[in-house]
Amino acid sequence: MNDNWNNLIEDFKFYLTLERSMSENSVEAYVRDISKFALFTNKEAIDTTISDLNNFVEQLRNERTQSDEEILLSSRSQARLISGLKSFFYFLIQEELIKEDPTELLEAPKIGKKLPEVLSVYEIDLMQSKIDLSKPEGHRNKAIIETLYSCGLRVSELINLQISNLYFNDSYIIVKGKGKKQRIVPVGERAVEEIMYYTEHYRNHLVVSPESSDILFLNRRGKKISRVMIFSIVKDLAKKAEIRKNISPHTFRHSFATHLIEGGADLRAVQEMLGHESIITTEIYTHIDREYLKQVVNDYHPRGK
Repeated sequence: MNDNWNNLIEDFKFYLTLERSMSENSVEAYVRDISKFALFTNKEAIDTTISDLNNFVEQLRNERTQSDEEILLSSRSQARLISGLKSFFYFLIQEELIKEDPTELLEAPKIGKKLPEVLSVYEIDLMQSKIDLSKPEGHRNKAIIETLYSCGLRVSELINLQISNLYFNDSYIIVKGKGKKQRIVPVGERAVEEIMYYTEHYRNHLVVSPESSDILFLNRRGKKISRVMIFSIVKDLAKKAEIRKNISPHTFRHSFATHLIEGGADLRAVQEMLGHESIITTEIYTHIDREYLKQVVNDYHPRGK
């Protein structure tokens, strides 16, 4: 297995642990299965085809023995294997390393397509209400949540957001996304207010390290806040708000996009604001919107149930 595969698998493991909140055993099982595929194929991950995947699954089927118990166990293993492969290539799409999912036609038990979790505006407000504003970092955390939701940023974009790229007089910020690509993102009045309050009452009172002088969100030591700390803040607030959904910082990005689509926003405009290279990645939010509309009918139409 080459370094490219090793690096992708490490990133995938990080994604499963922090963004999917999977158990340690499940993460290890998924990583083990992807490692098997990496050893099986002589291609890079981004060059994988449906034929490669079918050949891999078929080889594993042929390796099983014929006792009923072992066949049952093998079937369960295959279901997990296919689930792991689908999760891995979905991760590559999210990271914009591939544009098309080679697992789309991979035969698997019908377990339903899991769409990203989305928070309601009420749930986002509820989480913010659980922030202890008496603590010095309280307003920083409130500004972080508001910026994640109001601008639809990735975690990496949030922690690297620079003061010199805030153009509040014109109501936009410049975000440095993947591949060092820059994009303009509108910023709402509420997010501006939270950031300004945090800056005046917290950031301006820190001893800022030279390398973080232009970084907006800092920790207590005056250094750039870490990705892991953002996850910790979000998980803690979700727990305090008693929200039982699988919440991560990325959930606010999903909510940002979903609420725009539900409100009638143009898909191309949402693509631009999210910084998606391909509109295919953005189209998942139209599926979420359809699920929302279907739920409205089920809940409120006399023939819905």
